[in-house]
Amino acid sequence: MKFLTMVKTLNPEVARQPPQALMQAIVQLGMEAGARMTETGGMSLAGTVSTRQGQLLTDGPFAEAKEMVGGYAIYELDSDAEIVRWTERFVELHRKHWPEWDGEVTILHLQQFNMAG
Repeated sequence: MKFLTMVKTLNPEVARQPPQALMQAIVQLGMEAGARMTETGGMSLAGTVSTRQGQLLTDGPFAEAKEMVGGYAIYELDSDAEIVRWTERFVELHRKHWPEWDGEVTILHLQQFNMAG
């Protein structure tokens, strides 16, 4: 099963720059995950497109990414319980190494569709 996790900082005015110890711990966790984590990276807001009351609303594209919104990781795992455990470990690293950080990680189970007729 394929999962996408998205990390969001809830208090960017306080938690601006992650400590080096946290970044090293995240690298170590990624090494432990190995092939189970197929992709990871940062995210910044490029724009939004929505519809409300029949109107198309577009905000962006933004000329430059002003700040990092968070990060993401894609995992290939056997169960929902397994992705929850990996995510708990990731958040625990933040709690331990960056206690002033308030954040959340959204876990999405990716459902792949065959687009070829």
